[in-house]
Amino acid sequence: MVTKTNKAWLSLLIVCVSVSFNAIAENKETVTNLLYTEKGLAGKAVFTQESQFDYSGFLEVGWNNRRLKISESVTLDANGMPVSFKAHGQSPFGSIIEESFTLKNHQAHWESAKDVGTMDVNTPRFYVPADSSVATDAAFVRALLASPSKTLELLPSGHASLTILNEQEVEHQGNKAQVYLYAISGLDFTPDFAWYDNKGRLFAQNMGGFMRVIREGFSLENLSALSEIQQKEEKSYLENMADKLSHSYTQLLIQGSNVIDVEQGKRIEQIDVLLENGKIKKIAKHIPQDDHMQVINGKDKTLLPGLWDMHGHLSKDDGLLNMAAGVTNVRDMGSNHDSIMEIETLFNSNQIIGPHVYRAGFMDQKSEYSAGLSVETLEEALNTVDWFADNGYIQIKLYSSIDPDWVKPLAERAHSRGLRVSGHIPAFMTAEQAVNAGYDEIQHINMIFLNFLAGTHADTRQQLRFSLIGEQAGEMDLNSPEMKALIKLLADKRITVDPTVSTFRSLLIAEDRQTNPEYLAIIDHLPPAASRQLKGAEMNVKGAELVEYKKSADALIDMVKVLYDNQVPIVPGTDNLTGFTLHRELELYEQAGIPAFDILAMASINSANLVGAGHLSGSIKEGKNADLILVEGDPTQNMSDIRNVSLVVKDNHFYKTAELYRTLGVKPFTRPAIVTGPKVTQRH
Repeated sequence: MVTKTNKAWLSLLIVCVSVSFNAIAENKETVTNLLYTEKGLAGKAVFTQESQFDYSGFLEVGWNNRRLKISESVTLDANGMPVSFKAHGQSPFGSIIEESFTLKNHQAHWESAKDVGTMDVNTPRFYVPADSSVATDAAFVRALLASPSKTLELLPSGHASLTILNEQEVEHQGNKAQVYLYAISGLDFTPDFAWYDNKGRLFAQNMGGFMRVIREGFSLENLSALSEIQQKEEKSYLENMADKLSHSYTQLLIQGSNVIDVEQGKRIEQIDVLLENGKIKKIAKHIPQDDHMQVINGKDKTLLPGLWDMHGHLSKDDGLLNMAAGVTNVRDMGSNHDSIMEIETLFNSNQIIGPHVYRAGFMDQKSEYSAGLSVETLEEALNTVDWFADNGYIQIKLYSSIDPDWVKPLAERAHSRGLRVSGHIPAFMTAEQAVNAGYDEIQHINMIFLNFLAGTHADTRQQLRFSLIGEQAGEMDLNSPEMKALIKLLADKRITVDPTVSTFRSLLIAEDRQTNPEYLAIIDHLPPAASRQLKGAEMNVKGAELVEYKKSADALIDMVKVLYDNQVPIVPGTDNLTGFTLHRELELYEQAGIPAFDILAMASINSANLVGAGHLSGSIKEGKNADLILVEGDPTQNMSDIRNVSLVVKDNHFYKTAELYRTLGVKPFTRPAIVTGPKVTQRH
């Protein structure tokens, strides 16, 4: 990792934080951090040091229709390690949070909605809570700093490390603080970057523009200045990864693979493909090899166009996961403008590793449940459409709080500016009404069902848009005259549907202390902290009600097949765990009964055509951009083989997915690609 640490202040910092835990002041002390979204203040996190060894914490935050509330307490031993922890509250989708941990006589025991376990502990290990860490966060950072190696072994498993990156003095209206930027690794696929005070307590963090944190008593201007430094360090880390993991080429020859022609729906067996300076130069049965070419043996492998995720919400560190999964193109469906512009520049230029980016502008009407960029009047909304058009967005996405009466004038303005219109169906409006008012595309499969289950009476700004589906979708007649009429309308008007069916199934069928069924195929490949987060219920559903929810989850798959059979255009998206969820989405389309070649076309040329890039990308054709993936196996015979990506080519760089996954702590799904010929060069 690249750091910019000054040795003088680093030495001072180590002196400050390496004090004995016994020396912590006994006076009760409370600090409050404020959480902001684009809409404004969203919640707060309160940390209290109750005594020398006892901490408590409280977190309350709301965004969209999600509300997270959690209260915690932790007791430490003389070495700063947790010996007891308790938490209770409610998750964003309504499931109950109840978690406990104890360490006594060298035996650790923990229980949560994620898991339950016991372990003999003979060396110090720090327990990391499953759902939140307001109470333990300061102790965790202090323990990392006190470790000579800046590392800790964790419970239930894994290890964490800390790197010191920067120091700043912050001041606002007489309040002063000395704060330190740390990168903490081991809790996710990539390091977590955040600012802490000199007692190890979280002070500020920018979470990709989605959520921002700043200590009470300090300003958003303070946060902006700290965010700029944080983002530079994040960028530096990812640039370092690109230097190590990007391989450039002038000529790359892929020999003897089976090439999938997604435009014709056929497989061309044992064919050579020559790439030159980022373009597909030649496709032929035998291409002579010369000494200047780098060569890959593609025998028994399948060459496909790079995959498209048509429903992403990108952060900079999503790039590595996307590319490892073979996702070389992502349509971002609504992110902070400054954040997505930076991401687009960095990914499209290959300065950091990531897919090509296509931007949809996100808009909602300000309300208690609104999200993202929120407007208050129709005039403001129309001006926002123009702003999106002027700033290079390809479409607008409307959200659940939009006034139904606004949809028609917004669609007319968007279409006059060359933008498509898509989104959630606004509350108190039906999908049929939205389509007739000018929608070109519908996000999420639940919106088709809600046309009937919610109609114009239910407030789907709230979590009704999930619970109504779970409770009733499984009982709906998908062949009723009313349903057939809606599907015919979608087909006749060529309305695209972005189902994100895996994400909705994940929400409906998750159960406490079990791996979410949507991720069973990958769970053993993930690092411990990531795999733990794929366990436990999302919604507060149990017993007989869960049976109904599972039936409804299956109905979502059936609906995808109904759409396909009636020639309603479908594009695959995720709106969830990067990369892996797209693979699962394609598996579910196969499970629904859609032919494999059509699924692969949805995930490549059809998506490329939808965003106006089909002439450049989306299929393997001479003259098109080098945007390819090499897969062990054959997804046309078994869609699950789509996980076995061994090589990804984007522009004039290629990436060995095994290298990318190992960097992320993920066990690779297949053997690394072997490249021969001239020495493979790194990006620079």
